[in-house]
Amino acid sequence: MQVQILHQPAYSLAEILLTPGESIVAESGAMVSMSPSIEMTTSSRGAGGGIMKGLKRAVLGGESFFLNTFSAHQGPGEVTLAPMHVGDIFQLELASSSYTVQSTSYLASVPSIVLDTQWQGAKGFFSGEGLFMLKAAGNGMLLINAFGAVHPVDVNGTFVVDTGHIVAFEDTLHYSIERVGGWFSTFFSGEGLVARFSGRGRLYIQSRNPKEFGKLVGSKLPPRD
Repeated sequence: MQVQILHQPAYSLAEILLTPGESIVAESGAMVSMSPSIEMTTSSRGAGGGIMKGLKRAVLGGESFFLNTFSAHQGPGEVTLAPMHVGDIFQLELASSSYTVQSTSYLASVPSIVLDTQWQGAKGFFSGEGLFMLKAAGNGMLLINAFGAVHPVDVNGTFVVDTGHIVAFEDTLHYSIERVGGWFSTFFSGEGLVARFSGRGRLYIQSRNPKEFGKLVGSKLPPRD
């Protein structure tokens, strides 16, 4: 399998070349094009797990209930994938490791990667980013998308990031939700709450905040009749 990320960082497109016997699992609606030799199947099972895991991803994680699997059975072929958001795509290689991924940031993975939801507890509630995230574990390739550009950070100790800019992080990292400054700063600085990461591992953040972008665009739209 060969993967090339094209048109970075604003309008990224993942070009995936499959040899006979290879497959890639993708989020529903992510396919842009595919060769005639590629076969697509749709299932709630997707990347590791049965119907219940698919239901958890949909109801709790905010993902589609269905995932599409693209396979090269009759010969080599190409699949191109793109995210819903305007932004970058990056590739991770998992080696018996796991990442926590913002639910809207999952794009695709090899079948050996197991996807599940991960409860974030009160941290998710107060962060405003949702109570559940996706957990991707196993061996092989994982494709993640971001809103805007992707900025990797190697955390060794502590690191603070706005909750709306979190894309994915290694499970060797832990985080807590905190105020930025005092109560006055929390409400009037425009920064709100932040996540303080601790430990040692890789953190990926995105250069744009989709929620704040939505507020900006929404304020420009004409009122509904």
